[in-house]
Amino acid sequence: MSSTTAPSIHVETKYVPPSDSTLPALALQVTRLVGSYMLWVGTTEGPSEEVDTAPLHGSLAKDWACAMPPISSASQASGTSIFASPNADFALAMAQRLATRFKKQIFLSIDVPPAFVSLGQAPRLLLAVERAIVGALKEMEQLQ
Repeated sequence: MSSTTAPSIHVETKYVPPSDSTLPALALQVTRLVGSYMLWVGTTEGPSEEVDTAPLHGSLAKDWACAMPPISSASQASGTSIFASPNADFALAMAQRLATRFKKQIFLSIDVPPAFVSLGQAPRLLLAVERAIVGALKEMEQLQ
């Protein structure tokens, strides 16, 4: 008699404090699937204890992309935007970088308020977003 274990799905939501006083705190929800990650990241004004509710107040489809890891080290990750707005098209490039780095399919949704983009704070905020994601995924990869 053989026994098989069912693949598990693990969901974790993290509070990421602002890296400086001009940036908002972030909420990062990571859903670990079999061979892929579904990531939602957005700003949050709530306290760290209430970070689990942040995705409920955010938007999944504001800037959403999917990327597949490259087949070989000489090729690039392929990807597509699932939803994107003209003002915010950041998820695709970031998802491709993450897929290349972690060798997994990445679904990435970035929910950044338009005010940060129009005020020129997008590069610093997106750097904080990517650093938070990389840190969380590294941590999850070590636990596997």
